[in-house]
Amino acid sequence: MSTIEIKKIIKALETSDGAGVKLKRSIGTPEANYIDPFLMLDEFGSENKDDYIAGFPPHPHRGIETVTYMLNGEFEHKDSTGSKGKMTPGDVQWMKTGRGIIHSEMPAMSDGKLLGFQLWINMPSKLKMNKPKYHYYKNNQIGVYKDKEKIVKVIAGKFQKIEGPEKGHNVEPIYLHVVLNKNKEFKLEVPGGHNSFIYLLNGELKVGQNEHEKTKNSTLILLNKGIKLIIKSKVKSEFLFISGKPINEPIARGGPFVMNTKEEIHQAVQDYQNGTFAKY
Repeated sequence: MSTIEIKKIIKALETSDGAGVKLKRSIGTPEANYIDPFLMLDEFGSENKDDYIAGFPPHPHRGIETVTYMLNGEFEHKDSTGSKGKMTPGDVQWMKTGRGIIHSEMPAMSDGKLLGFQLWINMPSKLKMNKPKYHYYKNNQIGVYKDKEKIVKVIAGKFQKIEGPEKGHNVEPIYLHVVLNKNKEFKLEVPGGHNSFIYLLNGELKVGQNEHEKTKNSTLILLNKGIKLIIKSKVKSEFLFISGKPINEPIARGGPFVMNTKEEIHQAVQDYQNGTFAKY
């Protein structure tokens, strides 16, 4: 059984998106442009309201899924399908944009600490023009495993006997939020063909058997393919583990649109401009 080792450690880049929301981007950057099927990973958060108060006003998407996970603060979602919801700490929003959706994510708070993550997952060509779907999972709908060494929240996939609420997905995603006490181990068997990464929120980890450079906060840890994942904490640490089956299709990007060809991107822009984009 092959042990998973670190492929590369990448410090997240500070940037902004939406109407100026400050964030840290680790996938969708020059160093990690596309980790098939993952297109983007953002950590958004601040204790300064000026860094997030303008939010993400209405904007379109086509051909991707967005997974938003809230740790602190509150955001309100509205979209062109009529779906809406108020995200509170621990909640997850899983949106399959398909052939087109227009949505907004605006803070439902005037001050205080905000912290969350948004992951973009590519969709295969056969699903890109499907009708959009919106799944909203409250914190109490998401299973948590606890013992004396660790806490594992299962957003997707399975850990021990706990399964995440997002099931029957084409890329078979694993999405875990782990808090690991000092000098303890986290072990997991991962499908051998998956692409995987760790996003370290805080702490310091040793991954696999080989020596590697020191891990730091807000760091993306890209992993080699393998089956046996062993993570050891040098101090109390908190991280996301995310894994998925590659789609292995060409991609074309055009801002909020991700398709297979440039022609499909041009069509998405045209549909948005002529008002037929979000007609269901």
